[in-house]
Amino acid sequence: MTIKCEVTSVSSLTNNTYRILLKPEQPVSYKAGQYLLAVMGEKDKRPFSIASSPCRQNGHELELHIGAAEENAYAMDVVKAAKATLEKGDNSFVIEAPHGDAWLREERQRPLVLIAGGTGFSYVRSMVDHCLSQNFAQPIFLYWGGRDASQLYANDEMEALALKNSHLTYIPVVENAPEAWNGKVGNVLEAVMEDFVSLSAYDVYIAGRFEMAGAAREMFCNERGAERDHLFADAYAFL
Repeated sequence: MTIKCEVTSVSSLTNNTYRILLKPEQPVSYKAGQYLLAVMGEKDKRPFSIASSPCRQNGHELELHIGAAEENAYAMDVVKAAKATLEKGDNSFVIEAPHGDAWLREERQRPLVLIAGGTGFSYVRSMVDHCLSQNFAQPIFLYWGGRDASQLYANDEMEALALKNSHLTYIPVVENAPEAWNGKVGNVLEAVMEDFVSLSAYDVYIAGRFEMAGAAREMFCNERGAERDHLFADAYAFL
């Protein structure tokens, strides 16, 4: 469905990561973990995970987290389009939504392992918010990986959320750690492998590059007993 949106906010989360808030002209019905397409042209539609939960304002507000360094025109063009719409004050930012089959299977009520690299966090953030707002009781393990601590732009917020919710375990992982770093160091998939002897009882949701999703499926299924139909990632539609 094509929907026109107002842009109510464009703010910086890090030096090259932006938070965009959209007000669609009609409420968008979607599931936690789905994405939208930013329509830049008739044949130019760019996917971004919806970071907000479906229960936020009943689909009247959508949140995006976009990693957009200046050299990354694919993402930066969308940020610039959002800023232009904000300045004009109209509803000329066009999206198509919802999309994606890697949405949260909440009816299964299995314990969850959520894994994100970089701004893939927006995908799992929608799921965490939804699970907590709906008072789901199953254990949730959230692994968020980045090159360094600055990429984990919501780290303090997630640590506080885990302290308030005993069934949420948050594990930040960085490749290059500062001296005062209290989280794990290294590859986010390896961190999961270290912590779980078996993943057979879990539903696993993964947001990251195609090669990351492919490696996760191979490692988790071959070495940790995960079942392929219990692993979810948008990348799997193409792998």
